[in-house]
Amino acid sequence: MEKFAGYGFNKSHSAAYALVSYQTMWLKAHDPAAFMAAVLSADMDNTDKVVMLIEECRQMALAVQPPDINRCMPKFTVADDGSVLYGLGAIKGVGIAALESVIEERERNGPFRDLFDFCRRIDLRKVNRRLLEALIRAGALDRLGPNRATLMASLPAAIQTAEQFHQNQSAGVSDMFGFDAPQPDEALVDFVHEKGWPDKLRLQGEKETLGLYLTGHPIDRYEAELERFVSCRLADLSPDRNQTVIVAGLVVAVRTMNTKRGDKIAFVTLDDRTGRVETAVFSEGYQKYRDLLVKDKVLVVEGTVSVDDYSGGFRMSSDHVYEFEQARERFAKRLEISIGPEQAANGFVDSLGQILRPFNEGGCPVWLDYVGRGAKAKLVLGNEWQVRPTDELLMRLGELAGNGRVNLIYA
Repeated sequence: MEKFAGYGFNKSHSAAYALVSYQTMWLKAHDPAAFMAAVLSADMDNTDKVVMLIEECRQMALAVQPPDINRCMPKFTVADDGSVLYGLGAIKGVGIAALESVIEERERNGPFRDLFDFCRRIDLRKVNRRLLEALIRAGALDRLGPNRATLMASLPAAIQTAEQFHQNQSAGVSDMFGFDAPQPDEALVDFVHEKGWPDKLRLQGEKETLGLYLTGHPIDRYEAELERFVSCRLADLSPDRNQTVIVAGLVVAVRTMNTKRGDKIAFVTLDDRTGRVETAVFSEGYQKYRDLLVKDKVLVVEGTVSVDDYSGGFRMSSDHVYEFEQARERFAKRLEISIGPEQAANGFVDSLGQILRPFNEGGCPVWLDYVGRGAKAKLVLGNEWQVRPTDELLMRLGELAGNGRVNLIYA
């Protein structure tokens, strides 16, 4: 190696690369927000690169603000508080030319007030409906309405109102007797109000348009339950060859390889927001669980942890792999529903049976915890009423019994 270094890479190249390396390291150390904004802008057409660099920002404890049509520019920029403002041009399906026309209007006439004001002021010949939907799913229009579901439901009316406004302006239409009537741009057009999207749908929209989950993590909605049966968070994982651990995380990478015997094994990288770990799924497990080993799925893994002599970190060998709902059924002792006189009345028993029946092929027992005015009772339903505790079942039971009255009890 020393001999090759004398002639294989000439000194003029070495000196130039060394200087550039020093300059970029200095900028990253002393102006991290400006440096990362510039690097992200240089590669914002490459979603994979953007995802990797956003992760680098997180490891640097550098905040990245979500896209905002009233604050952000087409490229990544630096906010007054030192955080990085997301570049609108990094949103999939959004063209730079269309964004520049929107930014020009914003700078000329001020921030957009709401979705209707936004659609009325932009050039709908350049900014089409598909682009507007991408902006909504990415969260760039969050400040222009109550929630993303309402923005999406109100979009047709907003576009129609804007088109009518521009047609009237072009034709010079006015009401000769309507001196006191509000002008079209002042007319009150209400939103089509919808309940906000659940976290899963909201994050899915971000993943499709940004390539990553920016305002949350798919594991967040399971966090309270996970604390009851996982051994620890990934950041707290430590090796113990004699102990089985249970961890959970989002699959962020999967790679497979063939052994010398021709068997296939997989290496799955899990992320739970606190840290990451790579777990090996060997040939027998791979054949059994390969349909679960896909990116963006939340998995619960049971196995052993050891020190990786090659990387110096930890590695894990998986014995069992579960989808989250499978893990619920595997580790939950029972599903408990708390009811009082007000819940027990008005056909509660019939409604409960109708809800449980489509899910009663599982192995999770159902208990009713009744507290009345002068009595208490725990009622254990028969084995034929054991259920699969899916998200859908828990949601329906919550609507029947009330929020906070449906709980999974773990060992």
